[in-house]
Amino acid sequence: MTSPSGSTLSEARDFLAAHPDIEAFDIVLTDANGIGRGKIIRRHELIGLYENGRHLPISILGLDIVGEDVHETGLIWDSGDGDLRAWPIPGTLVPLHGTLPRRGQVLMAMYQLNGAPMGSDPRHALARQVAAFATKGLKPAGAFELEFFLLANERDGNGRIQPARAVLDGLASAKTEVYSVDHLHGMEPLFSDIYAAAKAQGIPAETVISEYAPGQYELTLNYRNDMLRAADDLLMLKRLVRLQARRHGVTACFMAKPIEDYAGSGMHLHVSMQDKAGHNVFMEEEEGAWSDTILHALGGLAGTMGESMLVFAPHANSWRRFVSQSYAPVAPTWGVNNRSVALRIPAGSKSARRIEHRPSGVDANPYLVAATVLAGIAKGMGERVDPGPETVGNGYADEANGRPAMPANWLAAIEAAEGSAFLKSALGPEMHHTFCAIKRAEHLRVARTVSEFDYHLYLHTV
Repeated sequence: MTSPSGSTLSEARDFLAAHPDIEAFDIVLTDANGIGRGKIIRRHELIGLYENGRHLPISILGLDIVGEDVHETGLIWDSGDGDLRAWPIPGTLVPLHGTLPRRGQVLMAMYQLNGAPMGSDPRHALARQVAAFATKGLKPAGAFELEFFLLANERDGNGRIQPARAVLDGLASAKTEVYSVDHLHGMEPLFSDIYAAAKAQGIPAETVISEYAPGQYELTLNYRNDMLRAADDLLMLKRLVRLQARRHGVTACFMAKPIEDYAGSGMHLHVSMQDKAGHNVFMEEEEGAWSDTILHALGGLAGTMGESMLVFAPHANSWRRFVSQSYAPVAPTWGVNNRSVALRIPAGSKSARRIEHRPSGVDANPYLVAATVLAGIAKGMGERVDPGPETVGNGYADEANGRPAMPANWLAAIEAAEGSAFLKSALGPEMHHTFCAIKRAEHLRVARTVSEFDYHLYLHTV
């Protein structure tokens, strides 16, 4: 059977010839929560993977955050928990730096047995949006930014998480070392391995900075003119950061808000649009006059943001990030060179004109984020949506101004997503149903859990 993903047997053969020391491979299928699930196969199995794909249970795509079946997805007993076929994603067969014995990795996508895309695979949701733009002669380009924390494996004396000590010399710091280059030197051995791993995998990892919280960092990715590959980059980078952190004895944390007193971690998406000639259609023709195209794109994103927030903030912890003046936007605002808005036009040359979409936490699924953002842009461009006035100055003080309402909390976001015709179209009916069912189950799990904080508040007082 010809691979429906476009993978080729020659890619596997060439890789094996170039890496005779690799003994096994992680085959990784990404679920609705962005979690990699799959198997480790031996070297001799790789050719068969590329020839025939790999049967995997459909229920993998119907799991909640802790790996429990969500029966409401319809992917468990309604289907008999049968197998479908996963195929390698071209360009994602890579070595895993520093593993011993040496291992490789390949990302997978799920297909029906007849080769049709499986609708609950999040990568296919993004592929649909990219294909829709292609019919209009347009190609989305973009890159994600990755914010994360490096934490000690041990809690402090009060049972709280704490920033990791420098892996170079064990130096501890509980300060906000924002933009401190000297602070980065303490993590130099870890970041050197991260860069080496990224180079081995063809991931265009670029600038690293110390971010706006103790133990927080940011890695940027170079632009791709292929939005699918940009999302692949982000998932692969998260996996290698986590692996290299473990090898250096620390924990890489991708929670949106791990420390209540400090800013959380975002996953900003920079997006532009190219025509067939490679011209950036967001670029203004004359100085000081924004193009109608970028304004309408902003209008579509602002107008659909409220009903899309479950994609951008999918977990209970995600909603702790949205606190005024914490660099997490709290309204569908837009502005130029302004980090207090949700939709930012960065400063720079006209030829590099783009929108920075800022609401998503680093805990969000990049395939679903990109699919939803592209669908919002398409809606805005197609319906010529007015984005409203630009926010100048403090965007946190510009929360209403006639814009569509934002959900107040996680449950409101779930309800908005469930009833959203836009989001159903953006993700596709199957992905929309699966995602919303999983989020409902996760909300129920959180709601029925009695936490330590409950005991602190109520055990001896009520």
